[in-house]
Amino acid sequence: MKKFLSVFFMLAFISAALVSCSKKGAETVKEAGPKSPVLAKVGAVEITQSDFDREIKTLPDYAQQMFEGKAGREKFLEELVKKEVLYQEAVKKGIEKNPDFMKKMEEFKKLTMVQELLEKEIMSRAKVSDQDVKDYYEKNKADFATTSQIKASHILVKTEEEAVKVLDRLKKGEKFEAIAKKESLDKQSAKNGGDIGYFSKGQVVPEFEKAAAGMKVGEVSSAPVKTSYGYHIIKVTDRKTGPVIEFDRVKEIIAQRLSGEKQKEAFDSYVSELKKGQKIEIFKDALSKLPEAKEKTQAPAAPEKAVEPRDDAKGGGETKSIEEAKPRDGAKAGNETRTPEGAAQKKK
Repeated sequence: MKKFLSVFFMLAFISAALVSCSKKGAETVKEAGPKSPVLAKVGAVEITQSDFDREIKTLPDYAQQMFEGKAGREKFLEELVKKEVLYQEAVKKGIEKNPDFMKKMEEFKKLTMVQELLEKEIMSRAKVSDQDVKDYYEKNKADFATTSQIKASHILVKTEEEAVKVLDRLKKGEKFEAIAKKESLDKQSAKNGGDIGYFSKGQVVPEFEKAAAGMKVGEVSSAPVKTSYGYHIIKVTDRKTGPVIEFDRVKEIIAQRLSGEKQKEAFDSYVSELKKGQKIEIFKDALSKLPEAKEKTQAPAAPEKAVEPRDDAKGGGETKSIEEAKPRDGAKAGNETRTPEGAAQKKK
């Protein structure tokens, strides 16, 4: 059974990698030029050296290494033979005329054509030079400083509705500290206007830490942050930072970010231009009548510890338990740093 599965998965791997180069049985178009040596025949279909070379080049480098040497070449040729045998059997059984198969092929064709179009039209506009990367680094050095601790205040309420009302009050000009003293369920921090002091990575629940790590000093969370303790409105009041990470350690990250941004800009611009030349109609009435997708039921997760409300009855102790955070626009070089993507990374 294990041997069968091994052969099956190998065929699936080879077939997926070579789908764009597959021959249509006896209908294969012969390449111009001198006839390539025939390595194998399956019925009337020849598998030539040109076929072999072309198809093995479609594999990623690590996969090509699996077929190095005499034994490896024989193994790869055997996989091509198996694929052709299965293909001819599929033709005999009329698989290609199956309506479901035809729909899949049409969708595959559509996606492949879109991919080819985007590679041609978008990628050329999204090139990032070494100077682009260096300029970004120099202009945003502060984003590459390691973050050791964050100081924050919060207002903890029971429901999302209450949290939204708190945000509305803040937008109207009420002081964060005053609302915290009156409304926060965390009575201990409420005495200090919601101030919970400094915390390091892993000392408060992930939801709280992630939100705080993505905020600037003086910024208030734009939406309620839900944890197992309720809903928090967070305000970051200070950050303790370390040295700036060296350029060589973050240049690849910067290049990827800039390339992604350029690709998105080029894509949005290109699609916008194309849409101007098309008559597009959106039927919102029909759209509104579509059935709602059923939500998948997930097993309840183990409760996380958040910034725990500190009551006087508890002796004023503060329980902090946070997992990973995502510091704002930083990269990690030691303890915790800020990458352009804002994701915390461990030092390798």
